[in-house]
Amino acid sequence: VQLQASGGGLVQAGGSLRLSCVVSGTIFSLNAVAWYRQAPGKERDLVARIGTLGRTTYADSVKGRFTISRDNAKNTVYLQMNSLKPEDTAVYYCSANVAASAYRYLDLWGQGTLVTVSS
Repeated sequence: VQLQASGGGLVQAGGSLRLSCVVSGTIFSLNAVAWYRQAPGKERDLVARIGTLGRTTYADSVKGRFTISRDNAKNTVYLQMNSLKPEDTAVYYCSANVAASAYRYLDLWGQGTLVTVSS
């Protein structure tokens, strides 16, 4: 079971990107999923999180601009990023808790996808 993050790229300030985080492999259920980001020389910070039932939380810096959502049928979580700013430039990682079986839970990390916002 693996997480695969994708959708990063180069965009101008004010633009939009949508990141995807897909669980590959057979799982029992996809539970909470979060997006983190790490800018050069900085710590990895939480950007957004979505719970099993869809409850969402956001970092103050992205509230009103980013939206996290999930498609349970596709075992996929999205991060829609609008009104991007140069300070959003970072490697974005997804993290998920999955039930590999009824009694086995895994905490997974994706490989990261680079988002670069030019001014």
